[in-house]
Amino acid sequence: MKKKKVNKVQVRSFNPTVNFIFNVIIAIFALSCLLPFFFVIVISLTSEQSLVANGYQFWPEEATWAAYKYIFAGVMSKNILRAFGVTILVTVSGTLVNATMTSLYAYVISRSNFPFRKFFTIFALITMLFTPGMVATYIVVTNFLQLKDTIWALILPLALGPFNILVMRTFFIKTVPDSIIESARIDGASEMKIFMKIVLPLAVPGIATISLFAALGYWNDWFNALLYIQKDSLVPIQYLLMKIQNNLDFLAQNSDMGSQIQGGLAALPSESAKMAIVVISTLPIALTYPFFQRYFVGGLTIGGVKE
Repeated sequence: MKKKKVNKVQVRSFNPTVNFIFNVIIAIFALSCLLPFFFVIVISLTSEQSLVANGYQFWPEEATWAAYKYIFAGVMSKNILRAFGVTILVTVSGTLVNATMTSLYAYVISRSNFPFRKFFTIFALITMLFTPGMVATYIVVTNFLQLKDTIWALILPLALGPFNILVMRTFFIKTVPDSIIESARIDGASEMKIFMKIVLPLAVPGIATISLFAALGYWNDWFNALLYIQKDSLVPIQYLLMKIQNNLDFLAQNSDMGSQIQGGLAALPSESAKMAIVVISTLPIALTYPFFQRYFVGGLTIGGVKE
C-alpha cells in the first residue's frame, strides 16, 4: 500500500529580534491606552487647591479623597447606591434579554432551509441603516407600550440590535454546519432541543461577544433615562452622575451668587469630582472585561480558517 503524503501547514516564525521589536511596540501601545485612565484616577485623588496651584500632575503634591467623599456623602450616598443597584439590574437583565433575542433571531436566519431568511436578514439590515427617530420612538415607548417610569423603559429599547444579529448570523454560519443539524433532526430532536443542546455550546464565544457589547450599551446608557424616567428610584448611575456634573458646572458658572455660596464653592472639589465621576462610571464595567476576554477574542475571529 502506498503511503499518502500529508501536506503540512508551514507556520512562519519571526526571528527573535523582530519578535522583540513587535513586543515592545505592542507594550507601548498598551501603556498608551492605560495611561489616560491612570491619569484620571490620579486627578480624582488630587485636592482642588493643588489642581488650581499646580495644574494636572501625575504625582500630586496633596492627595485626598474629598471628591469621592463629596459624591458619596450624606443623602447623595443613598441615591448613588440605589442608582448602582438600578444599573446593575438593568445591565444584567438587559444583557440576558439581548443575548437571548439576538441568538434566536440570528440562528433562524442563518439556516439555509428557512424560507424567509433573506427577508428577515434584509429587514435587520434596513433597521441598522435607517432609524425611526427620537420622536417616533418616544411615542411608541410612552403612549403605545406605556413604559414610562418603568424599568422596562431602560431595557427594551436596547433589547435587540441589528449589528449583533449580523455578527451572530455570521458566527452560526461559520461555526454550526448544516450536517450536524440534519443529523440531530434524523435522531428525532426538536428545533428547540437542537438549539439548546447543540447550537448554544458551539456558540459560546459569539454569545459572549455580543453579551459584552450589550452590557457596555446598558451600563453607559443615560439617554433613555433622560427621556422616560422621572422617578428617583429608577434613575441609573450614568444619568445620576451626569446630573451631579451639571450641578457642579452650574455652581462653578454662577460663583457671584453671594458670599456664602462663594465660600462653599471655594471648598467644592469641582475638577477632581468630574474625574471621580469618570472613574465611578468606568471602573466597574472595565473590571468585568477579563472574564469575557478569552471568549471575546474567539468571537472576533469569526470566519477565520481552522486547520
